[in-house]
Amino acid sequence: RAADGLPLPCSHAGVSRSVAVVAAYLMKTQGLGWEEALAAVRAAKPDAEVNPGFQGQLKLYQAMGCAVDSSSVLYKRYRLEMLSERLSEPQDLPREVFAVDPTSICQTPSTEVLYRCRKCRRALFRSSSILSHVEGSGPTAFAHKRITDSARLCGNGHEKCTSYFIEPVQWMEPALLGVMEGQLLCPKCTSKLGSFSWRGEQCSCGRWVTPAFQIHKSRVDEVRTLPVGNFQTAKT
Repeated sequence: RAADGLPLPCSHAGVSRSVAVVAAYLMKTQGLGWEEALAAVRAAKPDAEVNPGFQGQLKLYQAMGCAVDSSSVLYKRYRLEMLSERLSEPQDLPREVFAVDPTSICQTPSTEVLYRCRKCRRALFRSSSILSHVEGSGPTAFAHKRITDSARLCGNGHEKCTSYFIEPVQWMEPALLGVMEGQLLCPKCTSKLGSFSWRGEQCSCGRWVTPAFQIHKSRVDEVRTLPVGNFQTAKT
């Protein structure tokens, strides 16, 4: 029985999946952290164990406030990381992996920034599709190779990210199927926007991002919707 008196759900061995379910229940109802919840379950069932995969899910569940939020950056990144571990030659990607093409929606919400191809102005992705990452260690991360222009130091002594790392968008699907890496081209004018790799790529800040769907900031413009009227302003 679980720590709160409820019967412990059964899994194949009763020491991993079922333990994770009860731990998640305690996190949600008792406000416990994932480690505290596991400790509570082990107090009632000493042989209770959770494999690293389920531990990762419990950590994610805690980070999202004990709720499953599919719009969360944390959730999107975790889902892509799990998918990349299973892929060898991606032939059929789940539809839910792709963000909606911004051209298929009449109006972008005023709270979001729209990113357009700098050359042809085709809408490419929204700010909600950007998957932020912790800044890397800078030049020391590139000790194994010559530091290129994309890895220059900023004036404040820190590396600057020169690309956006985003979730896949529907217009990318033809380029992603059947290959592990390649270029990302504008679906309208075919100008090069960046690159992708299910194995990961290194940001100019030094951080390794896996998987990586990288759009160079120099190839897109930010378009912010003003709160009054239908005017838009582009940041170049």
